Amino acid sequence: MRTDKFDFNLPQERIAQKPAHPRDSSRLLEISPNKLGDLGVLDLPDLLNPDDLLVLNDTRVIPTRLHGRRGNARIEVTLHKPGEKSDTWYAFARPGRRLRTGDEINFADGFSAQLIKKRKGGEVLLQLTAITGSVIDAIHANGAMPLPPYIQRAGQNDPNDAANYQTIFARQTGAVAAPTAGLHFTERLFQRLDERGVHKTFVTLHVGAGTFLPIKSDTVEEHRMHAEYGVLSTETVDAIERTHDKGGRVVAVGSTALRLIETAAAEDSSVHPFEGDTDLFIMPGYRFKAVDLFLTNFHLPRSTLFVLVSAFGGLQRMQDAYTHAITADYRFYSYGDCCLIHKADAT
Repeated sequence: MRTDKFDFNLPQERIAQKPAHPRDSSRLLEISPNKLGDLGVLDLPDLLNPDDLLVLNDTRVIPTRLHGRRGNARIEVTLHKPGEKSDTWYAFARPGRRLRTGDEINFADGFSAQLIKKRKGGEVLLQLTAITGSVIDAIHANGAMPLPPYIQRAGQNDPNDAANYQTIFARQTGAVAAPTAGLHFTERLFQRLDERGVHKTFVTLHVGAGTFLPIKSDTVEEHRMHAEYGVLSTETVDAIERTHDKGGRVVAVGSTALRLIETAAAEDSSVHPFEGDTDLFIMPGYRFKAVDLFLTNFHLPRSTLFVLVSAFGGLQRMQDAYTHAITADYRFYSYGDCCLIHKADAT
């Protein structure tokens, strides 16, 4: 399937640079088989039924963007995945062309990294060292939130990003990108969902920087997903089973929750506990086994995420919905608005 089928033109001004305040004041586009509904996030309880189940990703973002020096040269490093050995990280470094194996990058007094290996696509493997305290403490003390490249900041990040780019239910540290569909939720919204009789449960998938990478191959089948670590517990499996037994719907909040549930689902639609890496790439033709509704933000053209929503909602329907969203001034990407997608009929 050609990648250009998943391309579209997006005006630069539609890319949200800051989130809505309050979070639950974002807009919501309901994408159902026969209509598009222009609504708000606070309308979500009315769109769901009692005994429906929200599945949210409780990963917590680490401030993994580091600024340092190699000699007199400024180096920006974005850590994106822990390495196989203690205190090693895979990272993207800018500028990275002149870096060599063995080079040392100094981030702060007593906190540095040595380049162990260069990989394709500007990726490097680093050995981090902290003279006092742990490496993870040094990262938290010196790092900034790893905002995606389409959110522009002059110099250092806006200090508000430390809170804005984190869900209110984040608890399992390990992500280098936020599960952005979850950013719309507030205690007020959760209370309204509770009053509606909608249940919630959590999975953990530590989002990697690869989530922002466009598909560069001519066909989507040639693209290889970055593996991400996830956990789906017995408790969550039981909640999913109870929901389906009662005739409720499983609502995946974000692509990460959806991909992890589907990774753990068997062909008979049963879901089993899971812990490990997933590199599941969902594209049109995939048969969804366990997820019934999908809440997600508006995604990049030619991205694995737009391919995913096209698989769930149907390519033509999603192209029409995105055209409507652009015309109606919806805000796109991580700090943008969201949509609730009803699953396309299986063909």
